[in-house]
Amino acid sequence: MSVPVAARWVGEATGHLDILDQTKLPARLEWLECRDVATVVEAINSLRVRGAPAIGIAGAYGLVIAAGEALRGQFSPDKARAHVLARGEDLASARPTAVNLRWAVERALAKLSLVAADTPAADLAALLLAEARAIHEEDQRLCAAIGRHGAAILPAGNILTHCNTGALATGGIGTALGVITTAWDAGSRFEVFADETRPLFQGARLTAWELVERGIPVTVLCDAAAGHLLATGRIAACIVGADRITANGDTANKIGTYSLAVLAAAHGVPFYVAAPSSTFDLSLASGADIPIEQRGAAEVLAPLGVPAAPAGAKAFNPAFDVTPARLIRAIITEHGAIDPVTPARIAAVLARH
Repeated sequence: MSVPVAARWVGEATGHLDILDQTKLPARLEWLECRDVATVVEAINSLRVRGAPAIGIAGAYGLVIAAGEALRGQFSPDKARAHVLARGEDLASARPTAVNLRWAVERALAKLSLVAADTPAADLAALLLAEARAIHEEDQRLCAAIGRHGAAILPAGNILTHCNTGALATGGIGTALGVITTAWDAGSRFEVFADETRPLFQGARLTAWELVERGIPVTVLCDAAAGHLLATGRIAACIVGADRITANGDTANKIGTYSLAVLAAAHGVPFYVAAPSSTFDLSLASGADIPIEQRGAAEVLAPLGVPAAPAGAKAFNPAFDVTPARLIRAIITEHGAIDPVTPARIAAVLARH
């Protein structure tokens, strides 16, 4: 069975980026063809591509498109480099909370320091494409490793998850959802409960779609029903992804994650986070330092375009919240599980690799 792909590069250095438009799922499977940086930035802003690793990959490919713009404009080498750097900042700042986006863009841009200042745009495009592909392929390997490590420690029984952390959110099989599918493929049998994940329903539209496609039993629930479900004793573990993890283990993830972690703790259910090492931002001491993206009111007042509140009402719409490290049983990375989640343990695991 094929695993869905969030983004794919078509052609060589003068090619383009195809993004699977996740705003159309599950009703329609449509690809958005990106031939200019503005289209990539809009796709990231509008959540046509989403998930921390996936937007990082899209950002890296966006730099190749920037070099292609300079090539088509017949820019001189110095103007081409300046254009790529400027478009790089546009890409890196498209969404502020997920650290993988800026990480991937800056990693790719660092390659420019290795070549001469008079390097033409065509060569810059080839160099950036090689790095973007390396980031994409690396994420595939990281997801597979996270899946193996997570499946080895996930308790037997049903699983509750939040938002979407599968192939649609990454370059590989996923992080938290990759753990779930790896455990299933290894022979474990369970039911997955997926929070619908308001206001844009990534759990209902995307996670449930991925699981149905893979033949894994899935039940969708309103976010507000999670506490009741946990109280029934039917859930053995909760597992989610992450958009940024600080030096002390505080974790930013889709809004509603913090509430789920508090509920899991109240009912004695272990709460796991799965994320690659690139999601750690050790420059931040704690979750209090994480910038939280505020999104438009329409997502709350008229979700999926359906009016749900009276004219004149206001909306509070943070895209993410922060789960304190004390509520997390373990953070599952490509290097293994960080358990307990402490600054010393995080530093030790990440320093070894």
